[in-house]
Amino acid sequence: MRPIHLLLGALAAVAAIAVAGLVYARTTGLRGQPEPGRVETRLARSVRSLAIPGSLKRRSNPQAGSSEASGRGLEHFAKYCAVCHGNDGNAADSAFGSGLYPKPPDLRGASTQDLTDGELFYIIENGVRFTGMPAFGSGKSDANPAGEKQTWDLVTFVRHLPRLTPDELGYMQSVNPL
Repeated sequence: MRPIHLLLGALAAVAAIAVAGLVYARTTGLRGQPEPGRVETRLARSVRSLAIPGSLKRRSNPQAGSSEASGRGLEHFAKYCAVCHGNDGNAADSAFGSGLYPKPPDLRGASTQDLTDGELFYIIENGVRFTGMPAFGSGKSDANPAGEKQTWDLVTFVRHLPRLTPDELGYMQSVNPL
């Protein structure tokens, strides 16, 4: 194939992507209320998965199964995370989560619970670009043991969310800042 054909092919591909993006923006209005479609959701999760280095995905929670860690995570989650994720991990009823695009995931569901502990840790520490999920880590290579412990507390609590009791939910409501 001649170089001019390769160049024209590349330009055609770029033009097609640009047109598709404009059509998408025009049809959705880039509003924050709707749920992303299945294709957009699958693509975004695939890109996020590819972005997390394999060595970090394989990290294991040093506090896994600890009721003390889960309790600390519950309290932190109620104070700082529930505003977007909801006390029970279902963002549909949260103060801010319903207005975000994409919506925060239901943390009790398979799309979150099937992530490794290392992936959850990475997401909490580093955030997720192009979503409302901010980075809560320092971003510095020198580890902050207290911050890491707190993040592992949150990972432990996220694992507990599908089994949240009514008493725990009531306590969380009393701790919520809003």
